[in-house]
Amino acid sequence: MQKAGTKKQIRRPQRQQRPGAERKMDPRPVFDHPEIKGSNKLKNKVALITGGDSGIGKATAILFAKEGADIAIAYLNEKGDARQTKSIIEETYGRKCLLIKGDLSRESHCQATVKKTARQFGRIDILVNNIAIHYENESITTLTTKELTKTFHTNIFSFFWVTRAALAYMKKGSCIINSSSVTAYRGSASLIDYASTKGAIVSFTRSLSANLVKKGIRVNGVAPGPVWTPLIPSSFTAKRTAQHGSDAPLQRAAQPVEIAPSYLFLACNDSSYMTGQFLHPNGGEIING
Repeated sequence: MQKAGTKKQIRRPQRQQRPGAERKMDPRPVFDHPEIKGSNKLKNKVALITGGDSGIGKATAILFAKEGADIAIAYLNEKGDARQTKSIIEETYGRKCLLIKGDLSRESHCQATVKKTARQFGRIDILVNNIAIHYENESITTLTTKELTKTFHTNIFSFFWVTRAALAYMKKGSCIINSSSVTAYRGSASLIDYASTKGAIVSFTRSLSANLVKKGIRVNGVAPGPVWTPLIPSSFTAKRTAQHGSDAPLQRAAQPVEIAPSYLFLACNDSSYMTGQFLHPNGGEIING
């Protein structure tokens, strides 16, 4: 019998080195439902997705391609995941895919990523700022300055840097979608730096939406709850990985394929009257915002 106050184990304990790889996860994440056909909601659009090699970014990239978009994927160094995503986009869905490797926690690479995308496709219609890292710390006293700085450079500074560079190639009717988290709204005792960056992303999204409204560029965001991605086994202990998502009202973590439709909705004309807003695919947790 499970003891009161403990979380249910819903998968085997497992641990990976950062940044993690989908092929090593058990079970592997679900990133596509190939039996569901696209309907050209993003026909001939160009999307730049940071962290698009795996997890939510991968599922979003594949769904966007299924809906007719060409994709640029910025990733750190996960060649296997990135190449598989590119293969699905090009061979299964017949769209172009540009892979851009490098560290987006550096401003110079953010600028280079945007330039490479624009050089390949000529424009950017959809920007998805999605990359993130986190470090689990039971106390703020064990959170190092190195970890804190890396988390902020990756999770929020890159959003500023990529967006600032991308705006030169975005026209009226374009959109920006930022990945936040349920932790932005209710915090996280062991992910203080991560939750802080996710809260900053909410404010960034709302402020940028007001700043760009006259240019006709919409800015929205998605704040997922627990999701089964490589970030989890590469960040948490094996025990916590096994229990990830078990405390959500739906008692499980989402699959990336369940989160991607929120990004599609915000990227297409179905959400034409929305800006400065967040969608909350979080497994039933009630939050404000």
